[in-house]
Amino acid sequence: MKLLFLIADGMGGWPIEELGDKTTLEAANTPNMDMLAGKGLVGTCRTVPKDMAPGSDVANMSLLGFDPRTYHTGRGPIEAAAQGLDLDPDDLVWRMNLVNISSFEENGTMFDYSAGHIGTDKSVPLVEKLQKELGNDEFTFYPGIQYRHLLVHKGGAKKAERELEIRPPHDLTDKPIADDVKEFAKSPLMNKLVRDAEKVLAGNGTKAVSIWPWGQGKPLTMPPFKEKFGMKGAVVSAVDLIKGLGRASGLEVIDVEGATGLVDTNYAGKVEATLKFLEHGDFVYVHLEGPDESGHMGSVEDKIKSIERFDKLVVGPLLEKYPLDKANYVITCDHYTPIETRTHDAAPVPFILTAPKCIASRLESFSEEIADRTGIIIPEGHDFMQWVLDKIK
Repeated sequence: MKLLFLIADGMGGWPIEELGDKTTLEAANTPNMDMLAGKGLVGTCRTVPKDMAPGSDVANMSLLGFDPRTYHTGRGPIEAAAQGLDLDPDDLVWRMNLVNISSFEENGTMFDYSAGHIGTDKSVPLVEKLQKELGNDEFTFYPGIQYRHLLVHKGGAKKAERELEIRPPHDLTDKPIADDVKEFAKSPLMNKLVRDAEKVLAGNGTKAVSIWPWGQGKPLTMPPFKEKFGMKGAVVSAVDLIKGLGRASGLEVIDVEGATGLVDTNYAGKVEATLKFLEHGDFVYVHLEGPDESGHMGSVEDKIKSIERFDKLVVGPLLEKYPLDKANYVITCDHYTPIETRTHDAAPVPFILTAPKCIASRLESFSEEIADRTGIIIPEGHDFMQWVLDKIK
């Protein structure tokens, strides 16, 4: 029997007045998830430990069965693993967004954490320019995808920069950046680098007017997924975060052309890649970023659309090829990304586990409230994978 984890990043949220006090999940038309909820177990899982920030890095590491309190070193190191960077143990790896801010000053505002969702074709030349003009023996700029890039500080893990507490830019949309500018100022080195980068990026014709290094840490190391859980597995995602977790744990990383991480991603391509891997593999972690990006943008319409497309274009086609007598399904999200706050929330996430050996819940639909009412809760997210495997034996 195959096992599919289908993850709609940031799908969870709170009731919204304009939707008649429904969540976007409740408002969305999701016949496939509703059917699976009625035929399986429904509950909630705390993917983010109470003492950690509710990021996709922490939450997805938990869902893959690894305790983030043991293995997590930062967002940057996970994405560096995706690129297969050759790093020394004492390097400090930063996730580096290209952002749109009013100015890198204490009176500045974060307009857009994604520089208008800048395309990779425009962002890569900018990062290459930063490397040419600011890169040196200490700092290296590595281009990534869209607005998501990397900055490596050689030997930085032994220096004070490791302790800087810079907030994720997606937490700051339309908010002041004064606290972060002050935090950067604690390091003359980082303060100068960001200000110099602002000069290099000036007048480039895009909304990328500054860099925003954050999520720094030492290189990531994780044990092999196959040794831990006995399955040959793969990850399918548009984002380096998931690819990095996959590569670091020995899962096959499948790239899909046209996968954007947005509402218009290549759904059919992700399904095709999943089906092809399942011809010889046991487990696939299929990740869709669209609901999360829509939540960060505060778009009710796009979040509902992304949830509906996840249900129709991912869950539905996979069920057609692998019905419930041939595969076990987990449907969930890594964390909430509520429209109201436009950032992540650490609330326990709703999940469905549908497998031949599971007793049917006979629920009529799937939502945050319904999942919470069942009383089934996994208090430690990294235990969820083993809990699922025990249920489907």
